[in-house]
Amino acid sequence: MIFVLVALAAFTAGFINAVAGGGSFLTFPALIAAGLPPIDANASSTVGLSPAQIATGYAARRGLAAASADKRVNVPVLATISLAGGLIGGLLLLVTPQTVFSRIVPWLILFATAIFAAGSFLRPGTKEFKLNRTGIFAAQGLVAIYGGYFGGGVGILMLAALTLYGLRDIWLMNSLKILLSVLMNVAAVVTFIIAGLVHWQWTIVVAVGAIAGGYAGLYAARRVPEQMVKSFVVAVGLVLTVYFFIKPP
Repeated sequence: MIFVLVALAAFTAGFINAVAGGGSFLTFPALIAAGLPPIDANASSTVGLSPAQIATGYAARRGLAAASADKRVNVPVLATISLAGGLIGGLLLLVTPQTVFSRIVPWLILFATAIFAAGSFLRPGTKEFKLNRTGIFAAQGLVAIYGGYFGGGVGILMLAALTLYGLRDIWLMNSLKILLSVLMNVAAVVTFIIAGLVHWQWTIVVAVGAIAGGYAGLYAARRVPEQMVKSFVVAVGLVLTVYFFIKPP
């Protein structure tokens, strides 16, 4: 039964990541339900979702090429920042005690859910505000550290940051988001594997399910109403926030 739960969570996570982001909201608690400690569950979730991000990134390579050609986007610098930030976040997770991380988790999920909801449902253009290039690089650094440390909702955080460049093409932005997510996760993944935090039997289940869900999500992206998917992610985030606040550390 728990195997089915993790596999279903992984498929849905891959689907959601391809369409909107926030899939780790599902795999993280599913792995905890499978008996993994919180830090191990977070590490295994990150490693398990990474192959799906690479696969969907390849499938979205045309959008990435368009992003690279956009003069407002400095892809090499953003990529370097994402790689370094992911490494820092992964190392921070390693030095965080399990009990402390358990207490932080509901706040992290609440924060990610709030950012996701704001980025998904606030009307575009309600407030015109743009950062300069230095500000954008700094913002991406903070997002990358958060992504390496926890990762929940990091996709929507990056989309929000990219809008501050003045970007509005969601396909272009999503393609760039996938690349940056892969890079920040690569650093964290290597760190988690070396530290021995990965439970491979469950990680492989997550990887296979997420790849299948990612490809399904890419094909369904233009057919499933975007707001419906985003509403589902927010609802899951709120339920998990309540659950982890109530659950004993």
